[in-house]
Amino acid sequence: MAANGPSLPSRPPRASLTRDTEESTAAGIYGVIVSAAVMAASHERSAAAVTAAVLVTLVIYWGAERYARLVAERIHDGRRPTWQEIRRQLTTGWEMVSASILPLVVMTAAYQLGTGLDSAILAALVCSTVLLCLAGWQMGRSGQLTGLERVASAAVAGAFGLVMIALKTLLH
Repeated sequence: MAANGPSLPSRPPRASLTRDTEESTAAGIYGVIVSAAVMAASHERSAAAVTAAVLVTLVIYWGAERYARLVAERIHDGRRPTWQEIRRQLTTGWEMVSASILPLVVMTAAYQLGTGLDSAILAALVCSTVLLCLAGWQMGRSGQLTGLERVASAAVAGAFGLVMIALKTLLH
């Protein structure tokens, strides 16, 4: 803490899938893809039920991923994890869940404005696709790719979202 109170972040929060670490960025991207898949495959009857399905699924995925990391560490280190290591695993990777918030807000807002549930989910899937494209574009910028390579990077990332939109269209 600073002498005058808690220290402030060095930079303001960003509306972006890219985060401070490689692992948190990957978790955010993975979370958007998983949440889009749950929305695309959902047969729920309300936006609240779809939101619950997405969040419960992501928390289960997060828990499974954290558990797998702890088990893998024990296997490879040949010892029990310390409480500090357990605490670290249980306090990281939440980007998998939090990255899905914007698409869920879009879906809920569209639904509350009178759009049918399928159309509201489609709006959320478009939001997810845009987020993935932006992550691909950012990866290209950070990776010092040429303009054409950045477009390809964004297209590949966005393709995951387009597959979910196609899945939603085919299932319903």
